[in-house]
Amino acid sequence: IDEADIDLTEGLNILTGETGAGKSIIIGSVNVALGLAGFKGFAREDAAFALAELVFSVDNEKQRKALEKLDLSLEDDQIIISRRLVNGRSVSKVNGETVPVSLVRQVSEILIDIHGQHEHQALLHQKNHLAILDAFAGEVLSGPTGEVRTLYREYDALDKKLKETDLSEAARAKEMDFLAFEVGEIEDAAMKPGEDEALEQAYRRQVNSQRIMEGVTEAETLTGSDFGGAAELVSRAYRSLSTASAYDEKLESITAELADIDNLLNDFHRELKDYQESISFDAESFNRTEERLNLLNHLKAKYGGSIEKVLSYKKEKEERLEELEHYEAYRLRLKKELETKRAELLSACAKVSAIRKKAAELLSGKITAVLKDLNFLDVKFAIDFQESAPGPEGFDTICFLISMNPGQPLMPLQKVASGGELSRVMLAIKTVLADKDAVGTMIFDEIDVGISGRTAQKVSEKMAVIARSRQVICITHLAQIASMADTHFCIEKKIVDQEAKTFIRRLSDEESIEELARILGGAEITATVRQSAREMKELAVCTKKY
Repeated sequence: IDEADIDLTEGLNILTGETGAGKSIIIGSVNVALGLAGFKGFAREDAAFALAELVFSVDNEKQRKALEKLDLSLEDDQIIISRRLVNGRSVSKVNGETVPVSLVRQVSEILIDIHGQHEHQALLHQKNHLAILDAFAGEVLSGPTGEVRTLYREYDALDKKLKETDLSEAARAKEMDFLAFEVGEIEDAAMKPGEDEALEQAYRRQVNSQRIMEGVTEAETLTGSDFGGAAELVSRAYRSLSTASAYDEKLESITAELADIDNLLNDFHRELKDYQESISFDAESFNRTEERLNLLNHLKAKYGGSIEKVLSYKKEKEERLEELEHYEAYRLRLKKELETKRAELLSACAKVSAIRKKAAELLSGKITAVLKDLNFLDVKFAIDFQESAPGPEGFDTICFLISMNPGQPLMPLQKVASGGELSRVMLAIKTVLADKDAVGTMIFDEIDVGISGRTAQKVSEKMAVIARSRQVICITHLAQIASMADTHFCIEKKIVDQEAKTFIRRLSDEESIEELARILGGAEITATVRQSAREMKELAVCTKKY
């Protein structure tokens, strides 16, 4: 594909085509755009760049609110997701803004649900059953499961703490000696917050005392009243101006200003003299300052980087030392806290389990009903609960059980279901969960694996029902499913300039019937096959009306 645009419609969009025509590229492009797959093997080796872009129309209020929580705003009620590969690097954008792939995946969970063969194979893994049940239970579980996760974190932290206290007498004595040394080293220093800053200032002053004295002396000389200093010159100027102002009143204000300058200089000079007399270099005091500063810097480097952190470290180690000194009492307290927390956790798990069991009963009934619609004639579906050790999701271990034949006992789904049966079970689950979320688009790939005949007809009818309330995109090889299309696309491979190219085109009603005939008839399409295709299409139209 050099370039292709597909304007998918509401309802059921069906994509058909010969094997190898490139149907997988369509789903591949969606996965690439959503960050669920990489460009490797998708973009052509000789391509200068590759681009996959999806445009979603959003008219669901629940979706809008979910997108707002991700700080995404709609433009003309649309979300445009694009991913471009240039020079070996991929860039993802949402509505023109560059975003991480992780955000694109979050957006995709709100907007689209992709059902492929890998997904119904996920039903073989029992760990996924709990996630499906919780998705069905919905908001009613969010608060209780959040409480379980919080309590489990607290319980797990206490459990680890208790295990860490399981020390031999020798190990405990060794740790106590080490802690006592560290606490004593900090305690002996008698550090005070802000002391290091004051010492650094004193140290800088003492180290540079000679330069300070030279600067002060020169300033005193220049501003003093001796040797033509500023004070002497201003004083002489003031006396001269005072004499002149006696003859002209206009000079009085200027003379007053000069008097202020004279006073300021005299005040400044006195303060400078006082400072000059106070500053002196004491070698013994300098050595004490240097030694103290070295000690503080050593402890800061060793225990935290600042006096506040060193003191905090000391407090922490004192608490640990206190615990070890009263070892048995400390362990007993931890055990009691752990028992209390475990009781709280088990109580929260029981609440979650009760909600799940109620939801499981309802889910089992709904899935059973849908499975009967999908040609499981005498099917029984149930959800088995087993209690295990409490974890972040509770203490429930569940397993989907199914019986597909009369007299057959309920067995774990993964032990009895074939590929075709698994795809129908997943379709049933998707159908039931569809009413629980706001996802507006569903993609079905490989939904027809291992099915044919009446079963395929039942699957097509169920997909038509789903497509009444949301957009459905389905790639299929079966005429029964293809006949239900509200919009039918054909994917074809042609040789252009000695190179294979894939094209996608929307089919008219007559072209759709011709494509159904191709699927039904194989190599030779007869008039009888065409008539069968037409009847199949007419029957599908009638089925969708009811």
